Amino acid sequence: MPAVITDTSSRELVITRLVNAPREMVWEAWTNPEHVKHWWGPDGCTNTIHEMEVKPGGVWRFMMHGLNGMDFPNKIVFNEVVKPERLVYTHSSEDENDPNLFHTTVTFDDKGEKTFITMRGVFATAEERDRVVKEYGALEGGKQTLRRLEEYLSQMNNEPFVIERVYNAPVAKVWKAITDKEEMKQWYFDLSEFKPVVGFEFQFYGQGHNGENYLHQCKITDVIPEKKLRYSWRYEGYEGNSFVTFELSEEGDKTKLRLTHEGLETFPKDNPDFAKESFAGGWTYLVGTSLPGFVEKIHAPQ
Repeated sequence: MPAVITDTSSRELVITRLVNAPREMVWEAWTNPEHVKHWWGPDGCTNTIHEMEVKPGGVWRFMMHGLNGMDFPNKIVFNEVVKPERLVYTHSSEDENDPNLFHTTVTFDDKGEKTFITMRGVFATAEERDRVVKEYGALEGGKQTLRRLEEYLSQMNNEPFVIERVYNAPVAKVWKAITDKEEMKQWYFDLSEFKPVVGFEFQFYGQGHNGENYLHQCKITDVIPEKKLRYSWRYEGYEGNSFVTFELSEEGDKTKLRLTHEGLETFPKDNPDFAKESFAGGWTYLVGTSLPGFVEKIHAPQ
């Protein structure tokens, strides 16, 4: 039996924009409520997000506050989530029988350091599509929304990278793991020398995505035993300087680590190894996999 092809073009509303940010970052800005609340909606609108669970069957409920003082309840139900490529959802008010319900597909096409976004809304009829464009300014509102997203993405590029993890090990164990040269070799980099003393300088090699060796040069700027360690982080032969901070705190018999890497925007923009996403991937592995694999293993009952 031949497939039935339905032409929806007469009742579609399509909005596109090429944004100056890599696809993984755009996906994060679009699916994390802590980011979404800052840019979603037309100019002048703000949002109160009640819930947002980005998974098939997940619900995103929010109240959009308009310039005229009116509030607009919104409910989105995700039908398809393909990270970081595509979102498919139905959009309505809180009314289960909302006659204005429409279906949206958002695609994120990878263009290297940029992303081409396509929002394709399909309405019940062409007349309904025309009505929301005329009465609610849906076309212009969608364009403003994507412009606000790009403006917010530019701010994200300059924000420090932050990651937090909780380890099943006491603070003393974790502190030793991030300050003892021999223990650091087990999960971090191969350091020839390291002392947790303000002013101490150390260096080590790290490999880029294509096998390049980068000489990291660091200098300790702040030490509070078992609480805080901070050092500068730069690369020989390249512009830029940044700072890495490890902060430890007790959570019962466990340890919470907060790592902040600030100043990433000072590194060369034309080298993907210095992109924020590259640092995020590296730190997520080191702090999220390698370090807990070490400290929780050595802390395990014998």
